[in-house]
Amino acid sequence: MEITLETGISICLGIGLAASVGFRVFLPLFALSLASYFDIWQLNESWQWIGSTTALITLGAATVVEIMAYFIPYVDNLLDSVSVPLAALAGTAVMLSTVSDLSPVVTWALAIIAGGGTAAAISGSSATTRLASTATTGGVANPLVSILETGTAIIMSVISIFLPILAVILVIILFFIIYKVYKKFTATKT
Repeated sequence: MEITLETGISICLGIGLAASVGFRVFLPLFALSLASYFDIWQLNESWQWIGSTTALITLGAATVVEIMAYFIPYVDNLLDSVSVPLAALAGTAVMLSTVSDLSPVVTWALAIIAGGGTAAAISGSSATTRLASTATTGGVANPLVSILETGTAIIMSVISIFLPILAVILVIILFFIIYKVYKKFTATKT
């Protein structure tokens, strides 16, 4: 199995968008829909529907509703309880839609592990951050957390679409930060 430059870049795009899905489920899908609609990215044949006008409008509306809902304290925590499994599914879907020229077995393995795993890990960390914010500030700081998450999702989506290799580097940095915060948190508990 030989990985071409195009295949490598499509994998980078999928990983970057999957990381973005960890912060907001619909925003990266909407960004991918825009990129497909305006012919910035060509998706796999079975996923070209994402670039349709109907998908664009639906994902755009879902993105706005999701972003607004995260600004309501306690509703945001409720959303977090369903966002981790949804993020894993959306991360898998994003990876499936972008990866090109690989066998189905390799594509699905990458989609589940790199796409779904990345999205779920970031979504879980994000949910934990919001829960800590709710516990320590009574939800007052949650809108700030929401702004940071939405901003990160937007930046990661744009970078993933236009500079996919840089997106993977940023994902590695995000995982490093999550690891450091986790280590610091677990060190203070012992």
